Amino acid sequence: AEAGVDDFLAEATPETKLELIREYQAKGHLVAMTGDGTNDAPALAQADVAVAMNAGTQVAKEASNMVDLDSNPTKLISVVEVGKQMLMTRGSLTTFSIANDVAKYFAIIPAIFMAALPHLEPLNVMGLASPKSAILSAVIFNAMVIPCLIPIALKGVKYRAVGANELLQRNLLVYGLGGVIVPFVGIKLIDLVIAGIGLA
Repeated sequence: AEAGVDDFLAEATPETKLELIREYQAKGHLVAMTGDGTNDAPALAQADVAVAMNAGTQVAKEASNMVDLDSNPTKLISVVEVGKQMLMTRGSLTTFSIANDVAKYFAIIPAIFMAALPHLEPLNVMGLASPKSAILSAVIFNAMVIPCLIPIALKGVKYRAVGANELLQRNLLVYGLGGVIVPFVGIKLIDLVIAGIGLA
């Protein structure tokens, strides 16, 4: 209890370890397992997150998701946190990219077709100067936004230990809504500059 461990299983057979993991998974838990021996392999293969020690057997390494090169079993919680951060980062960037693309199309398509289809003029809510400037603005915006996302991709979205619903709502607000607003603002500003210097 002093170490913060509620329960433990000692001198277990491979079948007992496997049964324990399946029992927790049947209750809806995600199970992490660390091991180094051949007797750990079935449980490692069953676990949702399995980390084998580098000093362990080849069978344990092959049964696991990853191998800890330091052979330090205490790093399991850190591994799970890094995995969550990577998943959150991928989801956040995907959300931003999809919202960004949708917003760009809503911004530039009416401007592109307004010369050929004048009745689409009311849909040009951003008031982009011309079809040429709309396309040029979108291309320049794309070229500028991609390098801005690289630090987020490399550093990762900050992981916070909160519920899944709260994380989803926060990331949809920041990256989803941000992905919609940023292109409208960015494309309009670039369009103003392009029109101002007479490129379109």
